[in-house]
Amino acid sequence: MITKAEKTTQYIIRTVAPIFNKKGYAATSLNDITKAAGLTKGAIYGNFKSKDEIAIKAFKHNTTMVLSRIRQYMDKGNTPLERLLNLVEFYKNYYEFTNDFGGCPIINTAVDAKNTHPALLHHAQETIATIEGLIAEQIEYGKQIGEIRKTIPGPVYGKRFFSLIQGAIFMSQTTGKKEYTTDCLNVIIDTINQRFK
Repeated sequence: MITKAEKTTQYIIRTVAPIFNKKGYAATSLNDITKAAGLTKGAIYGNFKSKDEIAIKAFKHNTTMVLSRIRQYMDKGNTPLERLLNLVEFYKNYYEFTNDFGGCPIINTAVDAKNTHPALLHHAQETIATIEGLIAEQIEYGKQIGEIRKTIPGPVYGKRFFSLIQGAIFMSQTTGKKEYTTDCLNVIIDTINQRFK
């Protein structure tokens, strides 16, 4: 059974995760945290050792939402190609999905933490590797069962597709124009349809 302290910890993380995502680590103050959570500084630090711990848990909360939604979409597919196309389908609505909590947490955190917070940057890099791995895994499995051409290197296309996706999301977030994402996703669909089969 979940304890009262654990409930409070979860509540704080859920409440402040969008703030860290929108404002970044340095710009999110303890006052922002206490105000959003409606708790005192003592209550916050009764549940967390430091602002660093809160920031990392907030990032993990945001990326868990993204990763679980990716897996939900991919799990609807019966074959590797279907699962890859379902991943693309998820990203067609990613702009709206992440808008509620401040945009893509991977981009926001990686850019914010690059020269200021190595631990947060490390967690962003791990998330990138996880998503690239999901793509590569489906490609390699597709090759094994004869659905995808043997000459398609999974790890290369995992990086290539996710780089296209993240670059397009960055442009859509920055300009407020979803067509950057839509166009790049269409390039990925074309690549799958023309090169993979």
